[in-house]
Order: sequence, then structure tokens, then C-alpha cells
Amino acid sequence: MEKTSRTIQPFSQPLNVSRRVLYFGFPGWFAVWCGGVGQGRGWCAGWRREDESGAVVVQTAPGKVVTHRGGTIILPCRYHYDVSAHDPAEIRLKWTKVMDPMSFVDVFVAMGKERRAFGSYRGRTALQEDGAGDASLIIRNVTLQDYGRYECEVTDELEDDTGVVKLDLEGVIFPYHPRLGRYTLNFHEAQEACLAQDGILASYDQLHKAWLEGMDWCNAGWLEDGSVQYPISRPRDECGRKDTPVGVRTYGYRHKDDERYDAFCFTSNLNGKVYFLKTYRKLSYPEALQACKKNGAKVAKVGQLYAAWKIQLLDKCEAGWVEDGSIRYPIVNPRARCGGQEPGVRNLGFPDKKYKLFGVYCYKKASEGSPKKASEGSPKKGREEPGKGRPLQV
Repeated sequence: MEKTSRTIQPFSQPLNVSRRVLYFGFPGWFAVWCGGVGQGRGWCAGWRREDESGAVVVQTAPGKVVTHRGGTIILPCRYHYDVSAHDPAEIRLKWTKVMDPMSFVDVFVAMGKERRAFGSYRGRTALQEDGAGDASLIIRNVTLQDYGRYECEVTDELEDDTGVVKLDLEGVIFPYHPRLGRYTLNFHEAQEACLAQDGILASYDQLHKAWLEGMDWCNAGWLEDGSVQYPISRPRDECGRKDTPVGVRTYGYRHKDDERYDAFCFTSNLNGKVYFLKTYRKLSYPEALQACKKNGAKVAKVGQLYAAWKIQLLDKCEAGWVEDGSIRYPIVNPRARCGGQEPGVRNLGFPDKKYKLFGVYCYKKASEGSPKKASEGSPKKGREEPGKGRPLQV
């Protein structure tokens, strides 16, 4: 059977709405559907059905839906079919995540009264079912791994149609290399390194957005699709020649096992707080571990420090240990003797864990109570110098 001809009308990009509503107009029928998930996040979608062939017609929201780690989001999807031609109990609704053009992961399936979620989506997903023809999927406690493209498929015995929704996350990109040094990670090791520091390998879209916001980094890193790229906002000879244009430069898709680069990681909202622990003296790395533990916390991971800087606006001109054994500190408001004129997370490298002494950044989950003796204000006069080395600026 030939599919229904339809015209998609993207009435607007994601906009601020606080509730869901469906408007219908006749003849021919024409509809606009808007939705919101709180905190000013939402979207509108519209479509027009142009004939009466009885085929299943699916429409998803234009653009993308946006949330953050730990949030709740609705992936909008609506469908229409001729009730006289199809038994509603035989309509199957299926959500899958698109991993690459030839790879899909099952997320949620519904048919009649039966419902089933798969893998990490169990216990976190449900259909919205806001009236007839609503196949929208609710995802709760969103994770970093939920980022990406989802396909909504509606099928009956003879007909099917699909629509795609892109789920985006608010967050921050951070370049990363381990203590071993630059260009020491193959693709799989880069994935593990990002996970170990509370992140995932970034997508090209995330890196491109960071470049648009001014990110400039002269070391190539893996992205989640297996490509190797790096963002340049200020062309210079040591970064591929001064006369080359700005942009996200690419090495293309590289051998995932044999070739080695840095990593570009992505992280999002924190379910807790990063803070600089006030102590009566500087600490070695083993002492820093114990100090955070005694404070009911853990040494902050690199991704957690970046999220605190970007999202919670943590600003501290004090060099401190983080979980991977590096020394870093976050600057929102650049000032004298705090590592340069640009905001960012400064990196003083990987000193000797046993003999070098610094402060420490701790991370405490929201459910674990408020930090004790945490210093979160601006640096006091006379304590602006965080370290002797010139820090790397991100």
C-alpha cells in the first residue's frame, strides 16, 4: 500500500512552554502539538495530512529536545491512522536509539496493553499517552549515555512510518589526556578515560558548539564516532599554520586500535557539589584522598570540576588535586596571578603524588549533606598565586 503523502510544517524551534496542548483544525485535518517538561524547556510540532489513504502517519518535533543529566524529558511523537482500517490493539509502537546508520538499540516497545523497556532504560521510561495517537516517550533520570538520536516507529499489519527525535544535553566539553602524556590513547582507551572522569566521548555537534563558544585547543582528540578532530579559534603556526582558517579541524576517521590521540570528553549537570576543601596545610595526593573521605566526600573527578566551573560557576584561584592525580583550578572571572585572561579550568599537570603538596577539590553527592569547612568564595588577598608553572588554558 502506498504511504500517505504529507507535508511537515515546522512551526517553530524549541520554545518556552509549560504544558502540553493539541490543536486540531478541519477539513483535511491540520494539527499543532506543543509540549513542555518544566524549567522553560519545550517544543512545538505541526503536521498536515493530505489524503485519506488510511496509512499510518508519524510526526515528531522539529529541531531537538534539550535537558541535562538527571532531568526528565519527553521525546515527542504522534501518529494518525484510519480507525476503520486498523485495529488499535494491533498498532505497535517502538522506540530505538540510533547508534550509527546501521546500528540500533531497542529502548521501548508497546502493543495493546503490553509494555516493555530494554537495557538501561528499564525503570526510567514510559509512554506519555496523552490522548489518542500519542506515542511520546518519557525518559526520567537522564544519563550522559542517553544523548543522541531516537527513532519512533509506528506499525500495523501492513503499514509503518517513523520519525526521529534528537535528544541534546546541556553540559561542557573538556579535552583530556592521562598522566602518560599527550597522544597516548587509542579509541577504546579514550572511551574509558572519559568514563573514569565522569564523562563520555563528545560528539562532533558538541565539539562544534564548544568551538562556536570560543574553544581553542591545539591537540587532536577522539570523538564518539571514531573521528579525530580539534577546534581552532586563533590560528597560529604551531597549530597547523597561521594562515589557515578557524574551525573544527579533522584528521578523519582513524584506526581505533592502533592510532593514539587525546580525547574530547563531555559531561553534564552534577547531582552534588564540588568544593575546595579548607585545610590547615597543603596535602600530598594520598593525604588529599583521606581528607575528602573524612569530610564525607571523594576527590573530584576532572569532569566534575569542569561541570562545577561551567554550570555551578565555581571560581577558585587555588590549585588542588583532582581524582586522576592532576592539579587544576576553575576560573570564571579572570584576574591577575590566576593563570591568564580567559575563563577556564587551569591545568598544572601531573606532579609527584607523594612529595608535591597542594590543596584538594572534593565532590559530595546532594544526598550526602552539605560540605564541611568548604571554601567557595573569591580568593583572599595575598593568596592569588595557585602554582609556579604556567597553566594550560581551556
